[in-house]
Amino acid sequence: MTGGRGAGADRVREDPAACEFLRHLADERNLSEHTLAAYRRDLADLATFLTGYHGTPEWEWGGVDRLSMRSFLGWLDRRGLGRRSAARKLSAARTFFRFLHLEDRLDKNPIRAVRSPRIDKRLPGHLTRGEVQAVFDVAEERAAHNTLAGTRDLVILELLYGSGLRLSELHAMDWQDLDLASSLVKVRGKGRKERVTPLTGAAIVALGRYEARRRETLSHAADPERRALILNRRGRRLSRRGIQKIVRGLLQLASAGDELSAHSLRHSFATHLVDAGADLMAVKELLGHASLSSTQIYTHTSTERLKRVYRSAHPRSE
Repeated sequence: MTGGRGAGADRVREDPAACEFLRHLADERNLSEHTLAAYRRDLADLATFLTGYHGTPEWEWGGVDRLSMRSFLGWLDRRGLGRRSAARKLSAARTFFRFLHLEDRLDKNPIRAVRSPRIDKRLPGHLTRGEVQAVFDVAEERAAHNTLAGTRDLVILELLYGSGLRLSELHAMDWQDLDLASSLVKVRGKGRKERVTPLTGAAIVALGRYEARRRETLSHAADPERRALILNRRGRRLSRRGIQKIVRGLLQLASAGDELSAHSLRHSFATHLVDAGADLMAVKELLGHASLSSTQIYTHTSTERLKRVYRSAHPRSE
């Protein structure tokens, strides 16, 4: 096949329909730069494939049909892409063609009936309640020394696990987003959507201790970022990588697992709520999920836990 990802990217960058679609995602759906970049890459891969499929760069989006999209999935498979990645690229293409149809650029969505690759739902990595307690024991011991790092790191854990925040949400959070009197925090989630999430009593205590160290750090910083909630020792907003490194270090110290990350605390938050019988719609709102299907994976996690208990305890389970 001719062409390459560079040629596909050039096609997407110069194509009026693709440019209009990406502007729609940015301006009307308020998608993040990270998500927009993913859509751009997925369309570039599709454009690369279509150039080779038709044997010429002079093809049109209207020429795409079910057969060509099935060939696209086969092309992705030969490149070694997993089913989950292929399904995401097909979903991006389906969204693009639906947009073209709604904008009357196409008579119909030509790939509406194309089936996505069958993928198994993966249970997200999470900690047991005992592992969570072990992690917090380590963090609280460090916070007792009343240093910026110790008090800040405990706040990081309290917000990731106690409020179920995404790493990106915690990174972007400002001190003014906190309402300590009402035990609430304003969160800016995916698609720039805002939600209000409760703070635990333990988080309130941790934030009170951290506030003094944070204020002290800002007073000595040459170029502080006074709005940021989570600061580094220079008084600037701590990077996402910095937060991730801190969390991974605490997880490893508590022997909770080398493959767990900051996102594992969010998964643990949701898993423990569902295990305790929390309403799934309430968990959806707390997590900031756009649809209930994203939250339902935690019911699978809960079911797997019940299966393990059953198999280990019932004399006839084997």
